[in-house]
Amino acid sequence: MNSNEVEIVLYGAQTLCPSCVNLPSSKETFEWLEAAIARKFPEQPFKMTYVDIYQPTGESEKLSFAQRVIDEDMFYPVVVIKEKIVGEGNPRLKTVFAELEKYGYKAM
Repeated sequence: MNSNEVEIVLYGAQTLCPSCVNLPSSKETFEWLEAAIARKFPEQPFKMTYVDIYQPTGESEKLSFAQRVIDEDMFYPVVVIKEKIVGEGNPRLKTVFAELEKYGYKAM
C-alpha cells in the first residue's frame, strides 16, 4: 500500500474545449476522476488539484502550465501527474491508474 501522497492536477476551464463539445465539463471530469481514483486505490492518499487555465492560482509551475495549455491549444481538461501529461480532452482511467501504480499505488 502506498503511503506517499501523489498530486494529480487537472487543468481545465468553465467553457468546454471547442473540440470536446460532447464531453463532460472540466469540473465534472475532475469529480469523476477523483471518485474513480478513490475507489480504485482506497485508503491510499492522493491530492486532486483543479486549475482553471483562464484564472489560474497557485504555484508558479501551475501558472506557467496553465498558460502552456492555452498557448499550445491542448484539449482540456489536461491531467498531469508529477509533471507528466497522462490525459488530454477525455482522460482514460487506465492511463491515469497505470501512472499512479508507478508511484506505488496498489489496486484494492
